[in-house]
Amino acid sequence: MPPAGARPRRAARTAALLALVLLLTGGTATGCGGRATTHHKPGTGHEQATGSVGTLLDAQDPTGHRLREVPAEGAPQVQLAARPDSEDGWNLQLTVKNFRFTPDSTGGAALPGAGHAHLELDGRKLARVYGPWFHLPAAQVPEGAHTLTVRLYADDHTAWAVTGKAIEGTLQLTAAAPGQSGGHSHTPPPLTPVPTPVPSEAQADRAVTLTVRDGKVTPAPGRTELRRGERVALHVTSDRADTLHVHGYDKELALPAGQEATLVLTADRTGLFEVETHGSHLVLTQLLVR
Repeated sequence: MPPAGARPRRAARTAALLALVLLLTGGTATGCGGRATTHHKPGTGHEQATGSVGTLLDAQDPTGHRLREVPAEGAPQVQLAARPDSEDGWNLQLTVKNFRFTPDSTGGAALPGAGHAHLELDGRKLARVYGPWFHLPAAQVPEGAHTLTVRLYADDHTAWAVTGKAIEGTLQLTAAAPGQSGGHSHTPPPLTPVPTPVPSEAQADRAVTLTVRDGKVTPAPGRTELRRGERVALHVTSDRADTLHVHGYDKELALPAGQEATLVLTADRTGLFEVETHGSHLVLTQLLVR
């Protein structure tokens, strides 16, 4: 039988250990809850609803994303303008205020005044936009009058909002038939897809050929290694109309259904960059530039 004085000491040690375990457990439960992450998830399309910026509302925008309301003073703002491109379609300019584009942290927690944009044509989503300029091919705009909408989103895909309304900019755009004059007092480019010229070997150091069919990428997504300064030609054929996007370089390419499209890119910055599709949210390849 242990001495009488040993029992209180043993009970004290047990209580101290129990308190330490509870302290560590509580720290684990609360330590990560509000911490923002900038981990990028290629092709993330679902709403994360993370971060403590603003007030997360039950209301949703027209595409089903929850609204993240912030005070009107200092809130993000966006305006949309379009200029006919001399070769094809329109060059869209997003003029933003109190907002910065953060393509490298898409899929992470909501950060103040940061994120990306969605571009819609008559309420139908065309693409995500990760910078102030976006080329809209004529093939994606049927003949007639249309409404273009650009809406700002946080990195977690919640829509920035003020007084219960999503922050967005709109523009009326008229696409004319070939040979006719149309919107913005300019002659619009033809509405038929313009074939993308295939670069010669002298124009590209590497060539990558990819096919998207029934939601699968062939060959299976892998890494394409490049030296800085090399030029790579991405030849992509998709069985459905889509848009290709090269993260980090903010390069976009329209993918007409059933036709090969080619994007030639100069790898002038080092790092690992995903190449994905907007519509089907597929990672096609990763560019590893050393």
